[in-house]
Amino acid sequence: MNKFTKTKLAHYFAGVAADNGESVEFVAAGGQFTVEPTIQQKLENAVLENSDFLKRINVVMVTEMKGATLRLGVLGPIASRTDTNKKERETRDIHSLEENTYSCEQTNFDTHLNYATLDSWSKFPDFAARIGNLKAERIAHDRIMIGFHGSSVAATTNLKTNPLLQDVNVGWLHQIETKATARVMKEETKGSGKIEIGTGKTYKNLDAFVFALKEDFIPEQYRDDTKLVAIMGSDLLADKYFPLFNQEKPSEQVAGDTVISQKRVGGLQAVSVPYFPKGTVLITALDNLSIYVQEGRVRRHFKDKPERNRVEDYLSSNEAYVVENYEAVALAKNITIVDAPATETTNGATE
Repeated sequence: MNKFTKTKLAHYFAGVAADNGESVEFVAAGGQFTVEPTIQQKLENAVLENSDFLKRINVVMVTEMKGATLRLGVLGPIASRTDTNKKERETRDIHSLEENTYSCEQTNFDTHLNYATLDSWSKFPDFAARIGNLKAERIAHDRIMIGFHGSSVAATTNLKTNPLLQDVNVGWLHQIETKATARVMKEETKGSGKIEIGTGKTYKNLDAFVFALKEDFIPEQYRDDTKLVAIMGSDLLADKYFPLFNQEKPSEQVAGDTVISQKRVGGLQAVSVPYFPKGTVLITALDNLSIYVQEGRVRRHFKDKPERNRVEDYLSSNEAYVVENYEAVALAKNITIVDAPATETTNGATE
């Protein structure tokens, strides 16, 4: 690391120290500190700026490590009438009737930057921002990956055996599978282990399947919620829309990391998100999915490691993945399209 880079890095440490009420010497020497809540919120905002999907769900700060879920998003019916000659009127919880719990698990986002990288960045005026943005972008991607693939909380995680971060935390899909089994479809015929869609099958196309999934698995009071979407694997979305992708009129709207189809699937908007499992469809409102981050429990420290020619950044956060209302979900897995979809011509007809 050259002298100019050392100066820029010292200024970066000074900014971190000032933001969190610590001395520059303490931070530069590798002292561990708790990130101030206002700075924690700034870190969260930086993560959200790197993911349109995370902006569409709930990412909220909670004070307790464990507790009852906030029951955000999807609401149940509240209209009623009572014969007050016989009994008193009773209020109804405006959120879902079922109370669920959450448990935040420590998640380490530990990274390092090589001296060579820092030297190349030091000439840019946004040196500090580059360091922060790179980490924020990766945290955003990791959270999405955990949400869709996480199935356990290992004492020591193993990226080689769990490349999709399956052992970091328990994500939304696994919780639906284990806590809302009545809302999950894994096979059409018992013992087959698959759902086939196509000519000669029960579901002739993806539209018919998604419509049936919504009608059969989501209760009537949530079925017509206009916020419901069909999140699906890129393979399924491609099977339906690839014939349209090369036309002049776009069939999809790309917003950051999220593709929202302008054409509907089974009456619902189709949404494609990074890392969503192939052959899978999740019907729910996006604000029925949450990530809880414990406030005031983000810990951080830096280490200058000359023996490895790098600067290490250790950051831990307590986080939980939450499905706010298990009644307002339907999940299907092991889906295969067994024949090619009809292509659409420029006048909208199929052939």
